[in-house]
Amino acid sequence: MDFLVFLAAGATAYFAWRIVDQLPDVLYRLSEIQRDIAELRRRGEGDDANSDGDADE
Repeated sequence: MDFLVFLAAGATAYFAWRIVDQLPDVLYRLSEIQRDIAELRRRGEGDDANSDGDADE
């Protein structure tokens, strides 16, 4: 029984280490996604402003 507890604790520690090891990459990818979404919104707002002015013509 002690061996199973030791094995479970080791597996938990290993998976926690793997997750923490990947966090910087995940955070970088999330920031890139946020930057892309902000750029798309800026382009969309620019297109909306241009199309509003063209509607009067």
